[in-house]
Amino acid sequence: MDIRINNVNAWYQQNHVLKDVTLSMPENDIFAFIGPSGCGKTTLLRSINRLNDLIHGFHLEGEISIDGVDIYENKDSRFIRELRCKIGMVFQQPNPLATTVMKNMLLPVNERYLVNKTTIKNMAIEKLKAVYLFDEVKDRLNKSALSLSGGQQQRLSIARAMMLEPKIILMDEPCSALDPTSTMKIEELLQELKKEYTIIIVTHNMEQARRISTNVAFFFEGLVVESGKTEELFTNPKTQLMENYITGRKWIG
Repeated sequence: MDIRINNVNAWYQQNHVLKDVTLSMPENDIFAFIGPSGCGKTTLLRSINRLNDLIHGFHLEGEISIDGVDIYENKDSRFIRELRCKIGMVFQQPNPLATTVMKNMLLPVNERYLVNKTTIKNMAIEKLKAVYLFDEVKDRLNKSALSLSGGQQQRLSIARAMMLEPKIILMDEPCSALDPTSTMKIEELLQELKKEYTIIIVTHNMEQARRISTNVAFFFEGLVVESGKTEELFTNPKTQLMENYITGRKWIG
């Protein structure tokens, strides 16, 4: 799914957190949002599936369109529910439910559709295989998901997000709580998943952004300072601000 952000401004109460943001994110791509904490990356990420609607005082102006449909024009609650089904979300901390591995996988489908139990179990196994987790947990499908390692829990969270067959997967620092080995597995997984999904990832890890993304946007104080092809921007940043950020130099004030 093609995502276009056009002149988006957003506020929490009086706090202006996104300022005239315009971006285009092609389908079947990994697009990274980078920048210091509090610069608007996660706000924009959560705006793409309208999760910020749940926050009191949040207000957005401008256009966010998915395949040509402005998702903020339609106020109908059914439309918003359908939208969120098309857009999977993976959070910073792995968030398995305190139940079995298999029930974690079945719950999204059970709550939404009347589907044959065998069918959805087969679907769950297919998704677990897609994130390279099934072989590691096939003997623990009926045991608590909380017994899995952090990296396994995050891959389970990704597999669960895939159960409703979304077209877009949003990821908010999905590797920040993981060790290097688990991080490597997630990054390898994302390279495979982008063949089927459009992936947008918020990351503070500059090396990760450079390794896995095709395109990148650099945020600072609510503005997109630079955006474009990852390798081009990392090799030849157009602004001193971005050069300082990706090299870890002191900010110019």
